[in-house]
Amino acid sequence: MSAPLAGILVIDLSRALAGPQAGQMLGDMGARVIKVESDTGDDTRGWGPPFVGPDDAHISTYFLAANRNKESIVLDLKSDDGRDVLTRLAQRADVLIENFRPGVLDRLGFSTQRLHELNPRLVVLSISGFGHDGPEGGRAGYDQIAQGEAGLMSVTGSGPDDPQRVGVPIGDLLSGMNGAFGVVSALYERERTGLGRVVRTSLLASVIGAHAMHGTNYLVGGKVGRAQGNHHPSIAPYGLFQASDGPVQVACAAESLWVKFAEAFGIDPTTSGFETNRQRVENRDAVVARVNEALAAHTSEEVLATCARAGVPSGKVRTIDEVYTWDQVASQHLLQKLDHPVLGQITVPGSPLRFDDNPYAGGRADNLPPPGLGEHSQAIRTWLADDE
Repeated sequence: MSAPLAGILVIDLSRALAGPQAGQMLGDMGARVIKVESDTGDDTRGWGPPFVGPDDAHISTYFLAANRNKESIVLDLKSDDGRDVLTRLAQRADVLIENFRPGVLDRLGFSTQRLHELNPRLVVLSISGFGHDGPEGGRAGYDQIAQGEAGLMSVTGSGPDDPQRVGVPIGDLLSGMNGAFGVVSALYERERTGLGRVVRTSLLASVIGAHAMHGTNYLVGGKVGRAQGNHHPSIAPYGLFQASDGPVQVACAAESLWVKFAEAFGIDPTTSGFETNRQRVENRDAVVARVNEALAAHTSEEVLATCARAGVPSGKVRTIDEVYTWDQVASQHLLQKLDHPVLGQITVPGSPLRFDDNPYAGGRADNLPPPGLGEHSQAIRTWLADDE
C-alpha cells in the first residue's frame, strides 16, 4: 500500500487548531509533517483540563486531537539559527502552513515572495481569521468570534434570542479542511506548471462557505435565517421529537417519507395543512405538536424500530461516550491506536477517509502519535546536515 501523499514534505508553522488540523489531514494521507514550535510550544499544549500523563509531564488532550502524524522541532524564528533552519526546511519542502496574523511572517523575513525565491515549487497555505486583506484583514481570529461574526450563531440555538455556538470549533475545523483541499489542489496543479502558489482561507470564509441554504435563502430569496432549535428551516417534519422516554430524531425529507411516517404512527398525511412539505413548513408548530403527540405513546426504541420497518430515516441522540463504544464506529475503523512515548498506547479518533486498499481509516499503514515538544529537533537537524 502506498499512501497518497507519500514523499510530500510539509512544514507546519501553525498553532492552535485551524492550521494544525490541515497539517494533520495531510499527515494522515502519508505526508511527512514537521511541526515548528517555539520553546513554549503550540498554544494547545496548555489548553485544558483535561490533561493526562504524569504530574511532571502533563499532556493536553486538546493537543492530541490535531497533531498526530507529525514531528516536532523547536526553533526561535527571531534568531539567526532559527531562520537558518527554517530556510533549509523551506528549500526542501513541498508545503508550508502558517496561520500567523497577516504580516507577521513577512516581518520574520519569510514573505511569500522570499519563500518562492527559496523554493519556486513550494505551496504555501496561509490561514487567517478574517482574510489577509480588506478593512479588517489584520484582526486576530478565534473560532467562537468567527462563528458569531460570520452569522453561524444567529442560526444556531433554540430561537432568535438564544444564539449558540456550535459545540465543536467548527470554524477552525472547516478552515483546516478547506486549507488541506486547497493544498492538494495546488500540488496537482504543480504537476502541470512546476510552480507552487499561495493558498489562502480564513475562519470567516470557511464559516460563510458552510452557510449552505442560509446563504442562498438570503442572497436569492431575500429571507434572513434565524435560529429555530432542532428543526430544519426548509423541511418538516425533520428534527428532534419526544418519545415517551426521551428524544428521537426523524427526517422526512421527501413526500413519500412523510406518508410512510404518518401512516406508521396513525397520523393522516392528508390532514389540512399537512399535505405538502411547503404547507408543513408553514405550519411547523402544528406538525411538530402532532408528531410529538403520536410519538408520546411509544418508547424511543419503539419509534426507531417502527421507522426502520417503514424505511424512514431516524436516530438516537448519542453522548460522546456512547459514540465511541458503538460497534458501527468500530466497524469503520474510526478508533486509531497509537503508541505514545509518555502515555503508552492511546486511542484517538481516526481519519474520516478510507481507501480501497487499506481497511483502516486514513491513507497510511503506520501512524505517529502527537509529538512531544521538540521531540525530533536533533533528528531533523541531523537529517538537514546529512542532506546537504
